[in-house]
Amino acid sequence: MAAADSTFLSIKGPGSINGEAFHKLSALATLALLVGAFAFGNSAFLSVNNGLTVLLQTSVIGLLGIGMTMVIITGGIDLSVGSVLALSGTVAGLLVKAGVPVPVAMTVAVGVGAVCGLINGLVITRMRITPFVATLGMMMIARGTALQLTGAAPISQLGEAFGWLGNGALFRMVEKMPNGLSKVVFPGIPYPAILLLIVAVGAAYLLRRRRLGRHIYAVGSNEEAARLSGVNVERTKIAAYVMSGALAGLAGNVLMSRLVTAQPNEGVMYELDAIASAVIGGASLMGGVGGVSGTMIGAFIIGVLRNGLNMAGVSAFIQQIIIGFVVILAVFIDQLRSRR
Repeated sequence: MAAADSTFLSIKGPGSINGEAFHKLSALATLALLVGAFAFGNSAFLSVNNGLTVLLQTSVIGLLGIGMTMVIITGGIDLSVGSVLALSGTVAGLLVKAGVPVPVAMTVAVGVGAVCGLINGLVITRMRITPFVATLGMMMIARGTALQLTGAAPISQLGEAFGWLGNGALFRMVEKMPNGLSKVVFPGIPYPAILLLIVAVGAAYLLRRRRLGRHIYAVGSNEEAARLSGVNVERTKIAAYVMSGALAGLAGNVLMSRLVTAQPNEGVMYELDAIASAVIGGASLMGGVGGVSGTMIGAFIIGVLRNGLNMAGVSAFIQQIIIGFVVILAVFIDQLRSRR
């Protein structure tokens, strides 16, 4: 352990930490500029209801982004998270439809995501296939499996309990009016946002304070040096992909619960948002650099950007073009930082 820590400290010195902090501050400034610009263009942007909408939209991106960050820090990539999200959510819907209790079904769905991540990790480490190709294959396998299981049709009528996770809120206050109707006094804090906070804190603790987290950074910084210092490189990579898959499964539960319908076609291009949130937040595609706090800022940048463009009436196709440019710009900045 001491050897691994010394490797980590020697590879990831103060200069890279300062660079990561600067990148994080730049992302925060970008987020503030976006909020200011959209609020200036539409006064409803800063309303409580729209703020909660942004939280809900960002929750799924954030969960995927945290898992993607762990993989990117190891020097890998996971293109399968959107399809794994769809497969996991579909499995949860099918189980609930078959009479399985919702908590059990959603737990199995997270397990399905973890198994997909395990397969990714094994293919990459044991078969020596590049992460891009391995996860691209899993992307097609998971999507095809979800479509085959459902016949490409959505699974509806899953019951009120299935929508509790995605649509419930803590501290929601509802007042009964004299006419018998209900009025929402305070919409509450959405459960997906609370779940994202818990996962983010746990992931940050794991990356910064636990042995596995240090090994993840060490593998991404210099794989051979990490191996020579006693780090089990293969096991570390597999663990990163398993966590990415499990978080994709959890995100699938949240998204399908919000819809109260299991949609096998959901999650298309979500891997782009996950990669964008991680890279915008300071994760380096070269490996060894990144953090959960930066990824959360990146996820909110994507969420605010999509929400503001929706309110401005910008089409979904134009939004994809804009997000694509944002990803290219973020990667370009990352390359400039790596050269320095």
